[in-house]
Amino acid sequence: MEKLDETTVRAEFAPQTTYLNTASTGLSPARTVTALRSAVEAATTGRPVDLFGDVHRSREIFARIVSVPASRVAAGASVAVYTGLIAAALPPGAEVLTVEQDFSSTVASFHTRGDLKVREVPLERVADSVRPSTSLVALSAVQSADGRVADLAAVREAALAHGARTYVDASQGVGWLPLDAGAYDFVSAVAYKWLLCPRGVAFLVVPEDLGGLRPVFTGWASGENPWDSCYGPVTELARSARRFDESPSTLAYAAARHSLALIEELGTERIGAHDLALADRFRAGLAARGLEPVPPVSSVPSLGSPIVAVPGLGARQGELSRAGIELSDRAGNLRAAFHLYNTEADVDQLLDRL
Repeated sequence: MEKLDETTVRAEFAPQTTYLNTASTGLSPARTVTALRSAVEAATTGRPVDLFGDVHRSREIFARIVSVPASRVAAGASVAVYTGLIAAALPPGAEVLTVEQDFSSTVASFHTRGDLKVREVPLERVADSVRPSTSLVALSAVQSADGRVADLAAVREAALAHGARTYVDASQGVGWLPLDAGAYDFVSAVAYKWLLCPRGVAFLVVPEDLGGLRPVFTGWASGENPWDSCYGPVTELARSARRFDESPSTLAYAAARHSLALIEELGTERIGAHDLALADRFRAGLAARGLEPVPPVSSVPSLGSPIVAVPGLGARQGELSRAGIELSDRAGNLRAAFHLYNTEADVDQLLDRL
């Protein structure tokens, strides 16, 4: 496999800190900053950007990154909204299988509905816990708190065997983890992490038949012809996943398409290989210092994660930030996240500080 194009990366990023916090927020490429600045300036002079053009281009690039047709992708701003959309489509009493301590945007809507049977199991037991009564399996591809990677293939096979549908939140995976979103019923992702977009951009992948979802939030942007859907009821919903679009955050999408284009240009597999190599270097350095991070996965030893969580060290986040090293404190873990703009020198600086 070809290595990551470091010349392109260095032209796009010049962090002023040792930034190891992509699992919280990705850095914006220079091209994205330029596009956002131009969009803001255009809006202030009374010449706003194309309202839908950037949304459509962003949708198309995201669809290629996750290997599905653009007709299957809805564009919005929040995973929580799309989780709520899926939860609203389930019949009363439906059983939903979830992961213990998964990110709240992935699971909370199933609990708050009040009339669903929600089961929580450890990540490594998800596939074995699917049963004939399960209607939906909902989980993150990568756990936010500690970077553990789900055995999605095993979950998909178990769900198929029992007639259950699958919902994957890929927010902590897409951008470094090669993903065929067409292998699952529903896939959501925010784009401000590993896809390096501004906040206000999120996507939902649905089946070709729209998966039985009801358009519980509907506005003019949901119409087959939005400009003909501005007044009164929307008489014709979009015939694709676009019927689940939220009214777009136009400035965010004007910038997002440039970040997405960079991810596509560099290649998810090359980005992933780069990120995982840095994470492995960090894990080896921790082991040499007698520190033990959370294992990247329990059930799939061949998979790795660019998110490395060190239990018990979360309280050092503030000290490290003051030293110019940006990480997160999550569930008591010191969480480092390595992405395309990071180097071996970044890893070694963190290890030396620890």
